[in-house]
This record gives sequence, structure tokens and C-alpha cells, in this order.
Amino acid sequence: MSKSVKFVLDLKGWNDFCKSEWMHEVLNEFSSNIVSTAPEEYGYNTHNASFTAITNIYPNSAEAAKDNWDNNTLLKMVGVLK
Repeated sequence: MSKSVKFVLDLKGWNDFCKSEWMHEVLNEFSSNIVSTAPEEYGYNTHNASFTAITNIYPNSAEAAKDNWDNNTLLKMVGVLK
């Protein structure tokens, strides 16, 4: 005989976790690993949005922007394209 189990998500706790310093460290490590494998100059920025931490990876120079436009470098670096 099975018993029903009810889970209640603590949204404030979840939002605090998603914006925590630990989450920033994880995103910074992930981003720095991706940027370090890039053939051109790329940068990253991690910040808090309304309810979670976000990291942006972007080309730092015109050459990197052209490389990304021509070769989809950012998508390949994160594994979306091969």
C-alpha cells in the first residue's frame, strides 16, 4: 500500500540558493573554463537577475565577434554545436 507524499517548494529558499555566492562560484568556474578554450578573446560576466544568477559569455574584440559570427564559436564551446 502506498502513501502519498507531498512536497512543498520553499521559493524564497530556492531563490536565495540560486543567487548564492556558491552559485556564482560555479558559474564563474564554468565560464572561465569555456573562455580559456576559446581561440579568440572572449570574456564573461556573472550577476544576479531577479531570481537567479546569470553568466554571460561574449566576444571581447572585433576579431572574436567576427570569429563567433563566422564559426558559431560560442555555441561550439558550450557544446550546443559540433
